[in-house]
Amino acid sequence: MGPKQHPSRSQTFSARAESETLPALTSYLLSLIALKQSNLCVSADVHTTSTLLRLAEEVGDSICVLKTHVDIIDDFSDRTIKGLQEIAKRKYFLIFEDRKFGDIGNTVQSQYTRGPLRIATWAHLTNAHIFPGPTIIPSLHTAATSALISLNQSVSTEISTGTPRSSIDGSAGGVDTETEAEISPHKITVTNFNNPFHTQTPSFNPASSSSAQPSSSYQPLSPDSMSDMSHRRSSVVTATTTISQTFEPSPPNPATLSRSLSSSSDTQLDRATALRELGPPPHARGLLLLAQMSSEDNIFTPAYTSACVSAARKHKDFVLGFVAQEDLNREGRDEFVVFTPGVGLPSAAEGDGLGQRWRGPREVVRDEGADVVIVGRGILGARDRAGEAERYRKEAWRGYAERVEGRK
Repeated sequence: MGPKQHPSRSQTFSARAESETLPALTSYLLSLIALKQSNLCVSADVHTTSTLLRLAEEVGDSICVLKTHVDIIDDFSDRTIKGLQEIAKRKYFLIFEDRKFGDIGNTVQSQYTRGPLRIATWAHLTNAHIFPGPTIIPSLHTAATSALISLNQSVSTEISTGTPRSSIDGSAGGVDTETEAEISPHKITVTNFNNPFHTQTPSFNPASSSSAQPSSSYQPLSPDSMSDMSHRRSSVVTATTTISQTFEPSPPNPATLSRSLSSSSDTQLDRATALRELGPPPHARGLLLLAQMSSEDNIFTPAYTSACVSAARKHKDFVLGFVAQEDLNREGRDEFVVFTPGVGLPSAAEGDGLGQRWRGPREVVRDEGADVVIVGRGILGARDRAGEAERYRKEAWRGYAERVEGRK
């Protein structure tokens, strides 16, 4: 007789989302899965921005998560991320950067928040190994928190120019407003959001635009004109900087929406409206621990998997779940979400000849307790990727329905 199944195996996603002890991002994901009736994650292992964005458009309606490897995007830039964020917002899915962090704390913090990728600024989810030690978890959590604070901090600077007026004793004691008017004062406001993928470059627009552009009759300053200018009073530049901080509002209670969904038939509920009410994801980041792998002869031992689970229990406010081959919820208070790779439909079930083994999405969800199935080449190589994604979605959802109903 096998181990006793955890209660979450028979719970609906919407019921699991109602737990008051879940982090907001986990609750959101479970509600999103219930509303879209999709527990499919597509692995976007592609090499150009255009291919990535086209794939996201094609499969976005059928997925709950898109998994990326942006370090293999040859032309990665802010356009890559802005485009992906726009599609994710419109089609309602989370972005999971498959970075597989595995280094000392100081290094992974920099890898997560700095460099050209700056993963923490745009990816809702990422993942990590714990072989460097479990302190990798709080290190990434701290980095994510700092990045999110910086992301929502705006700096507004107002710059004005004028000419100083002389005080009674002849010293510069203020700005001469008459002279200031004569020299056409300029004011600009610079707003800099500390988001590398949301930047604005201010332009300097003088009151008299014609005088700002050099004309064809422009001549260098002559000695006489320079002497004349020396009698003019100097200008004063003042700058006022205001720092403000804002955070995304929390979305409506996702449990209420998914409960409403589960009590209505498909034809009675406007899913598009429900998704709009669910709104954007909470302003948070989540981590998945790599507890098991689908490749042949991997060295992830049962002891290592157990260590991953133990570490996750100590950091439930950041660890959303695992990348694993089976349900790893064992204790009563475990509420982790399991993402399972190595999933394929019959045409790919034999493997790829490179050590990867595939199992069917229905069986993985129903029999092994996977919550989200990760599919890559089975969809990427299809002639109709949107249609193939929908086929995988239906199979994975069928496995979930049979699991909850206790059928095999």
